[in-house]
Amino acid sequence: MLRLPDFPWDSLAPARERASAFADPDIEGPAGRGIVDLSVGTPVDPTPEVVRAALTDAADAPGYPQTWGTPDLREAVAAWFATRRGVPDVDPDGVLPTIGSKELVAWLPTLLGLGEGDVVGFPRVAYPTYDVGARLAGAVPMPVDSLTALGPLTPGTTPRLLWLNSPSNPTGRVLGVEHLAKVVSWAREHGVLVASDECYAELDWRERVPGSGEPPTTPSVLDPRVCGGSHEGLLAVYSLSKQSNLAGYRAAFVAGDPAVVRELLEVRKHAGMILPWPVQRAMVAALADSAHVQEQRERYAARRAVLLPAVERFGLRVEDSDAGLYLWATAGEDGRRTLARLAERGVLVAPGDFYGPTGREYVRIALTASDERVAAAAHRLR
Repeated sequence: MLRLPDFPWDSLAPARERASAFADPDIEGPAGRGIVDLSVGTPVDPTPEVVRAALTDAADAPGYPQTWGTPDLREAVAAWFATRRGVPDVDPDGVLPTIGSKELVAWLPTLLGLGEGDVVGFPRVAYPTYDVGARLAGAVPMPVDSLTALGPLTPGTTPRLLWLNSPSNPTGRVLGVEHLAKVVSWAREHGVLVASDECYAELDWRERVPGSGEPPTTPSVLDPRVCGGSHEGLLAVYSLSKQSNLAGYRAAFVAGDPAVVRELLEVRKHAGMILPWPVQRAMVAALADSAHVQEQRERYAARRAVLLPAVERFGLRVEDSDAGLYLWATAGEDGRRTLARLAERGVLVAPGDFYGPTGREYVRIALTASDERVAAAAHRLR
């Protein structure tokens, strides 16, 4: 039988119960009662009307949709890369819609035919599904800090697949162009496929680009400055869950090397891994409309501005957290102790050990709660 790690969030039950019982008679109203759940990055704001209208218009869907996605969906993804990510040359034939990004992360090693003895590399502090995906394929999961951490390259230690994650979940770290270019060069030299999870790219909190008023662009692995204009051996994974509040739609895609995408497509056609037709139409609408993305970004920016100083006043040091929907914070103690102290104030967070042993002194604090609950958390942490 396949052996997988325990589902980490199940271990939060005692802390959840403690946080749910919170009641402070000195704090009036809802701010003084009940749980503020900042443990999971689940969007809470409405799905944009332009997206819901597209879904409704496509509700009559008696036939099977295309596994590859409609041509206009793949073209919409390519246009989004050009306008939002500074990547002008994505081939629509190198685009494939997926049933959420987690599905693709979990099954990519299997879809690529990896198995016993094959190595899958991923960041040492990382989303647990990279590890799980390697295990599902029967491959060897290998957390690494840097390329040099791989040591001497041999058939048993060279990764067949290397995951990047920028902006990072959980740390919010952003990898720059030079760093990404170095990884791509190394991977091509050694015949390694690079998959870059970029799901938080539209939520970059660094200083705005001078003179433009625009937020900075988180570089993609497909950026010509990174890859030299060729997407060979490269995949970028993206989800609309966070930027467009579409977590319930399971709307995502992978883009990059057309040859690799076609390989994935053939397996997915046999397996029936198809994004529903109404969701495909909703994705086209979401990708074409940047106004709702900016509106949602401003919501998260406002919540971050409330929560960040409150977390620091509570005695936590926030590190990285340059982008994404989380504060990566430490009190210099075991993260489970920090988790318990926060739960006593009715605030539930995720312990850093969910993301690997290196994160054991950290907690991840999500921005994905309503304005009222974020304000309640900030008030309690004072």
